[in-house]
This record gives sequence, C-alpha cells and structure tokens, in this order.
Amino acid sequence: MSELLTVRAAADRLGIAYSTLKQWIYDGEIRTTKTRGGHHRISETEIARALLGKDKGARPAARKRPSAPGVLVALSGRNQLRGIVEEVRGDGLLSQVRVRIGNQFLTAVITRDAVNELKLKRGDEAVAIIKSTEVMIGRTR
Repeated sequence: MSELLTVRAAADRLGIAYSTLKQWIYDGEIRTTKTRGGHHRISETEIARALLGKDKGARPAARKRPSAPGVLVALSGRNQLRGIVEEVRGDGLLSQVRVRIGNQFLTAVITRDAVNELKLKRGDEAVAIIKSTEVMIGRTR
C-alpha cells in the first residue's frame, strides 16, 4: 500500500498551494482517504496521477471553471512550471522573483512594472514560462 500524505505535504509535492489542493479535493478532482478525525490523506498513487495530469497540461480544477473575458487561457510556450512565489525583491527598474517548484527554486529577473501588473507577492501561485534563455512569470486568475 502506498504512503498517505497530509494535504500540506501533498501540495508541496505537487508544487501547488494548500488552498488549491483543498479546493480540488472539495471539487472531487483528487481522491482522498479520511482519518477517523475527519482529516484528508492523499496516497502516493493519487499524487502520481495528479502529476501525470499536470505533465499533459491539464490542471484538475481548470477543466470545470469557465474562463473570464480577457484572461490568458493558453500560451504557445511548452516549458511551463507551476509553483509558489517565495520571494519578490525589487530595486529600481528590475525585480527578482523566486518561485518554489516542488522542492526546487527558480529565480527570474523581470521588470518592476511586470511585478506590479501581476500583483506578485509571497505565497501567490505563479507559472514560470521558459523560452530559450528567457524566463517569464505569469499568473492565472
């Protein structure tokens, strides 16, 4: 039998926010086992299934939600890494954004205007889009 993880540990493994994973659980997108105390536990097998879905470009929760007008729903870049913003530092024209993807970190230097426009702050979900030698940071709504 595969190991059971807490929701927080599973969210870290998937590289997503705890609240996002909880919503996926409530929406029935992620299968869980409940403890006698009513807490959700997620199997390694279910984590692997969710990761496989992410690799194919489909977020479990994204299938149900209609897109709002003017929201970016598709991008031609194939190298997209979802993570959580760990740090945003800015000085003058440029800002440094550090994103945690699973147990690894990616740092991108982008304009301060881009950080302000995206309203990036610590704890936000973000997508790093890698093209050749450039990295762009984006957010879904």
